[in-house]
Amino acid sequence: MGQEETPEYYSDEILNARLSLYTRRHLPWVSVVLGWFLYIGIGRGIELWSGLFFGVLALSTIVIPIRHLMGSARFRAELSRITP
Repeated sequence: MGQEETPEYYSDEILNARLSLYTRRHLPWVSVVLGWFLYIGIGRGIELWSGLFFGVLALSTIVIPIRHLMGSARFRAELSRITP
């Protein structure tokens, strides 16, 4: 079966739109997890910045799940709009 015979389910535009949508949806989670790893690994040793860094991470840990839940309907609507 050649490449010209293979059915194309998603065009490049749809794939890019879906990738962008999922990236915008999950990037805050990845950022917070990475931030906690950095804070635990090296952030506590920085005298001036450790308190500020901890405050931002703590606030982000509270806010991001709320934003994730509140944006679920919009995410599903955008996903159904770009899904053929």
